[in-house]
Amino acid sequence: MTADLLLRRYPHCLAGAACVGLAAADLARCAAPTVAALAAALAILAAAEVGAMRLVLAGCALALAGWWWGSARLDALDASTLRGEVGRAETGEVVVTGPPRRGRFELRLPAQVRRFGRLRPNEQVLLELPLGRSPPQGAVLRVLGQIELPRGPSNGFDETTWLRRHGVHVVLHGDRWSQIGRRGGFGGVADRLRAWLGRSVATGLRGERRALLEGVVLGDDQRLSADLRRDFRASGLYHLLAVSGQNVALVAGGVLLLGWLVGIPRAAGELGALAAMAGYVVAVGAQPSVVRAGIAGALGSLAWLSARQRDRWQFLLLGALALLAWNPYALLDAGFQLSFAAVAAIFTVAPRLRRVLDGYPIPAKVADAVAVSTACGGATAPIAWFQFHAVPLLTVPANAAAEIAVVPLLGFALAAAAVAPFSTGAAAALAWLAGGCAAYLAACARFFGGLPFAQVRSGQAAAALATLAVAAAAYAWRRWRPS
Repeated sequence: MTADLLLRRYPHCLAGAACVGLAAADLARCAAPTVAALAAALAILAAAEVGAMRLVLAGCALALAGWWWGSARLDALDASTLRGEVGRAETGEVVVTGPPRRGRFELRLPAQVRRFGRLRPNEQVLLELPLGRSPPQGAVLRVLGQIELPRGPSNGFDETTWLRRHGVHVVLHGDRWSQIGRRGGFGGVADRLRAWLGRSVATGLRGERRALLEGVVLGDDQRLSADLRRDFRASGLYHLLAVSGQNVALVAGGVLLLGWLVGIPRAAGELGALAAMAGYVVAVGAQPSVVRAGIAGALGSLAWLSARQRDRWQFLLLGALALLAWNPYALLDAGFQLSFAAVAAIFTVAPRLRRVLDGYPIPAKVADAVAVSTACGGATAPIAWFQFHAVPLLTVPANAAAEIAVVPLLGFALAAAAVAPFSTGAAAALAWLAGGCAAYLAACARFFGGLPFAQVRSGQAAAALATLAVAAAAYAWRRWRPS
């Protein structure tokens, strides 16, 4: 890359340097003050330089600052007061911070321990409760329980490592519990937003259709049957059950459309879109895909308000920067890797595939879906194999078939949430339409996921598939590259 091109990509280089520094903390840590001082010194030198040397010095300063900050954040995430209390039973006070997951023998919930005996740790834990009634998100519980270590590696999954990367080091196994209140503050606002959204998007619906709407809109698939979740994974449609950038875009687009219909100024509409995106991100939680999309949407609105050019690569890098600054372990998370790999493929590979399909008698909408599904499937297949030891083979036809229902489902569901405070009947009608789209998605997942060889789980088959993919890519490059 030439110096002129580097200078034209100045913001991208700086954001990328900071991301590299934060990611380096996963390999080796150095939270010494001397590293921060060296980063500050390089920043001062960069301010006195011009041209490419300024970019080099500024990039080095940000990389060192990111390394120092990432190391400090990892040290904070790895600190635990309750780890020294393993085996001890006490009465404690905990706050449920997320939706429950129902296992075969217990309920498992993310929680924060406010008090454990005489300790006041304010530490994140995995709370295990007996099967039965589940406390709602945001509930403050009094729990009689015992501190235990998480489960070790089993069937290719290391729960201890996975929890540690999320700042959780112990399990609180509760025998008896009672709800004594609800949390307040910002967390309480998020709880109420999530509960309202969950009720509103599926007004009047029950059973599988309601569960699937909650999965697509809120990213909560726990009410779905195990068989249906397995079919979504096998068909390559499981990404629909994780909140994506498409959800955030529809929230913002809906607000802008409403503002245009009622005749308010565009600036007021953009501010409303900012508020709606922030509320949606708060309601569904800090999932990598939704945080990335929320940051991109917010920056897009701010760019319009300030009359600046929009740059999707810069938005993507800033989303990665925000996630890694909060938790550098996010780089090792499957959700982070899949989300950013898919978006990068949409930016780079999908347009080229779409141009190739222009010469074939394929409807434009189908060609768009095939191009995007092929690009994302190819980019995420190695990650899916590394993380889950399974690669869906039918992701392109499955996504092409499901595409016609995804946007209408989100549109009807979010519209139901918008009108629910004013008309329950209208909300129920819109939810019924969204439920029809949900039933179609379930049918797609069952059909494609139930076909023989829907996914590869064998190492030999995966190697053969990778060889074929490389050969096809090489042929395509030779066949369609510009002369």
